[in-house]
Amino acid sequence: MNSKRCRSLNGKTTSVKGPVLYWMERDQRLQDNWALIHAQNLALKAGVPLGVAFVLPKHFLDCTWRHYDFMLEGLKELELACKAKGFGFFLLLGEPDKLLPAFIEKHKISHVVTDFSPLKLPRTWRETLAKQIEAPLEEVDAHNIVPCWLASNKQEFGAYTLRPKLHRLLPEFLEDFPALRKHPHPWETPKVDFDGAEAFVKVDRTVGPVSTFKSGEKAAHKALAHFLNVVLPMYAEGRNDPNQGAISNLSPYFHFGQLSPQRVALLTQDQESFFEELVVRRELSDNFCLYNPHYDSTQGFAHWAQETHMIHRQDPREYLYSQEELEKAYAFTEEEALA
Repeated sequence: MNSKRCRSLNGKTTSVKGPVLYWMERDQRLQDNWALIHAQNLALKAGVPLGVAFVLPKHFLDCTWRHYDFMLEGLKELELACKAKGFGFFLLLGEPDKLLPAFIEKHKISHVVTDFSPLKLPRTWRETLAKQIEAPLEEVDAHNIVPCWLASNKQEFGAYTLRPKLHRLLPEFLEDFPALRKHPHPWETPKVDFDGAEAFVKVDRTVGPVSTFKSGEKAAHKALAHFLNVVLPMYAEGRNDPNQGAISNLSPYFHFGQLSPQRVALLTQDQESFFEELVVRRELSDNFCLYNPHYDSTQGFAHWAQETHMIHRQDPREYLYSQEELEKAYAFTEEEALA
């Protein structure tokens, strides 16, 4: 693995011979996961067990039960895959920065590896944990092909400014993944109580699961195979026509980290239109969130957009919708909409 994918979050080293822990958060998969690959390399070098811990908060931003159900179904599959590889698997219920310090101390963890997220709350978790533990804490960008902090050190104006920077670094970072090994120092862990985890979650359950997408790495790779064989040949011409059905349907698997964008990029390098969306446009969004502290509010708009928004804020509009109506896509009659 290219060592530039990894950076220390607390500058510490260890002399303790204890298990290595991969705190999995954004990249919820075993295959093609640079963070897990790095964690196993550390564990193999030290001759110690390797554990994977996922911390499930009671609620997260505006996520609903639809999000949590999809995630938990994927984690059920992940638990079995971890045990087949000899990795310990833990599902902790609560906030990472409150639970992980005691967990790390209890299990005498010698090294902690986590994946990268540009969002404020996960970054706060990492910053807090880095100060609380004595073990080294390293972060690996397993979500972007070019590590976000290396692609650029500032917020980019748009795809046209980030694109040349990414393409300059792609030859260095767009490499194939080494296979995970069956770990020679197994860590036996109890079966996870997923029923208890589901009961623990406190989110809006009126937004239920959908049958359209099946969760998990296996389903993600099945969707990828369908895209490569059926959809990709017509993607360039049909992607902007909703009647063509020329969409990848890979977004849920990217979002929950069940599919590696880098794996898909390796398979689609000669498809310019899709490669642009997969690499440049997707990694531009991480750049925006990393470097714009107001990415989640109108304060994050460009200056010209804020001015335009204020100028036209009081413009008369034919239809006015409440936030609830927009969220639920309620079907209005014309009379109801004008009321």
